[in-house]
Amino acid sequence: MTDFYSLRLEEKIETLKEREDLPKHIGIIMDGNGRWAKAKGLPRVAGHNVGVHSVEEVVEGCAEIGINNLTIYTFSEENWKRPSREVAALMQLLVTTINRKLKKLVKQNVQIRTIGHLNKLPSSAQRTMMSAIQKTKRNTGLILNVALSYGGRQELIDAFRKLAQLVSSGEISPEEINDQLISNELDTKGQPDPDLIIRTGGENRISNFLLWQIAYSEIYVTDTPWPEFRKSQLADALWSFLQRERRYGMITEQIKGKATVPQF
Repeated sequence: MTDFYSLRLEEKIETLKEREDLPKHIGIIMDGNGRWAKAKGLPRVAGHNVGVHSVEEVVEGCAEIGINNLTIYTFSEENWKRPSREVAALMQLLVTTINRKLKKLVKQNVQIRTIGHLNKLPSSAQRTMMSAIQKTKRNTGLILNVALSYGGRQELIDAFRKLAQLVSSGEISPEEINDQLISNELDTKGQPDPDLIIRTGGENRISNFLLWQIAYSEIYVTDTPWPEFRKSQLADALWSFLQRERRYGMITEQIKGKATVPQF
């Protein structure tokens, strides 16, 4: 059998398209832009600029392969702590990128959504994202969640506050609160939880990303910095995912139907 990793990109994509067990939802922590730029003697913003090409390729790759949902960690709540010049550059890059790529995204049948506190962004960024959401809302292909001013803990706090209000008003009782009710109050409501989380740049942490949703996600960490992550690296991550056995707390024999689930 031919080694997948030695295949040409076109062959990798065709091989993946034939699989029925692909992840329905991928989350990506796009890390390493600044370190990539620093290693090349460039300003940090240069890494972010090159990283835009990675986003474009990964979105295109997901659409080609048949991934239904993609969430990209674009700007976290913690990123507001960065130098003001870098934050301003990132906000301008967001506006410029969306304006330049929107027609292509519409043509690719991509539906843009945002998660996080969009209202914390500068007004120009808010208007740009709202326009993109409106212009792609009828698209039926890949759902692209852009995480902006997002934090997993804050998302849970927001959800718990909404549920507390429902309890206070008598609409639900505390005993009715379960996994599904909590999921329904999250920014990703109506979407499957991520099957796969990809982190570039080699760091081994979650960084406050989709804390509730990734309870059973497979995690793939690569040393490749985000500016160098392209379709081929995406394909390799997906192939790694497909080699894993997801047990959800059970044992291999149960997954393969060779053992019964004990009753307690």
